[in-house]
Amino acid sequence: MAGVESLLAEISAEFPTFRVVPKSDSPLMHVIDHGLRVITLGRQSRFLTEYHTILGNVLFVAPSWVDMDDRDRIVLLRHERVHMRQSKRLGMLGMAFLYLIPFFPIGLAYGRAKLEWEAYRETLKATMELRGPQAACSATLRVRIIDRFTGPDYGWMWPFRKSVESWYDEYVGELCQSASTPLSPPLISSN
Repeated sequence: MAGVESLLAEISAEFPTFRVVPKSDSPLMHVIDHGLRVITLGRQSRFLTEYHTILGNVLFVAPSWVDMDDRDRIVLLRHERVHMRQSKRLGMLGMAFLYLIPFFPIGLAYGRAKLEWEAYRETLKATMELRGPQAACSATLRVRIIDRFTGPDYGWMWPFRKSVESWYDEYVGELCQSASTPLSPPLISSN
């Protein structure tokens, strides 16, 4: 397994301007935090303290970055590298447009959901590789990711819980089957 330093070197080779910056050092991140608090009516209040954010080739990290173990950092970096590749493929303006506009910035952000589905597939794949099937197929991870799509963390980007659950269960089912791990009952939606 390649370590964090190796992955950071790979990312820097692919994206020479890549760097990691503490969110607390960025006035822009403070402005975004304030804006998110306003448009989500205070429901997204953890942007500065818990969420890591990629803009262009700069990864703005929350304070938890310092305490993360190597595997968690690798999972995060692999997720964010997907967004960097999307940005390279779509261009910064195309990425910003898709992330913020179709159909609405809040409540029905199909473009953002599509971009995040791609990145969260990598999150799940990396979790499987680094933490094993029990972690990747856990009900806790399922709830956390589905809530991100359907809740205030990403501005209710795709509020159709059943469709997010279907996407998640299908992909995790493929991952877990490839690892010869049957789905545990908590993974099957009871709603």
